[in-house]
Parts: sequence; structure tokens; C-alpha cells
Amino acid sequence: MAGIGPKDIKVAEVHDCFTIAEIMAYEDLGFCEKGAGGRFIEEKQSYIGGQTPVNIDGGLKAKGHPIGATGVSMTVEIVKQLREEAGERQVPNVDTGLTHNVGGIGQYCFVHVLRRD
Repeated sequence: MAGIGPKDIKVAEVHDCFTIAEIMAYEDLGFCEKGAGGRFIEEKQSYIGGQTPVNIDGGLKAKGHPIGATGVSMTVEIVKQLREEAGERQVPNVDTGLTHNVGGIGQYCFVHVLRRD
């Protein structure tokens, strides 16, 4: 709906309530092929300097996974990245970011694309 593809995303925040959930999100969002999520991490493609830096702020587990506030915290991080206010974890040349949040017991999934003009 946003008219962009996975290669256009410069930084992302994905729902990482469990390690496998983060890997599945890489694959589901098209950052890598199905079954290649582990390799995506091993090759540091989810790191600053990689193809798509993901959860640069440590992700939800690093924040204590504040249920109800997770989507807000993800959006705040992407906005900081877009404004170039992320300090040591700033991804260079960010103009497009993505948040991916899962709710309930997995029956809801929300993806937002934020862009700086």
C-alpha cells in the first residue's frame, strides 16, 4: 500500500517477543528469503551497515516488552532515526523506516511505514 518494497526500508523495529519471532519477521517482511533469517543475522545484515538494520535500540526484550506501549516505543525509535536524533545507534542516511508489531496471541499484526521527505 505504501508503494515501496523491502529494499526501500532503511531501518526497522520488529516484534521480537521471542528470538524466533524476530527471525520470522525478517522473512515475512521480505528482508530475506524464507528460511534465510538465521543467515541474515549471521551475515550482520540486520546490523548498522547491513542491508536492513533492525531493532537497533535492542528491541522489545531490551525494554522489558511493555505490553500496550510496544508500538509507541517502536514508533519513537523510528522517528528518532528519521530525525537523526538516535545518537550512537543512528543509522546513516535514513529516510524510510518501518515498525512491525504483533498483538493479542498473534492474531493481529500492524506494519507502519514512516518516511522523511
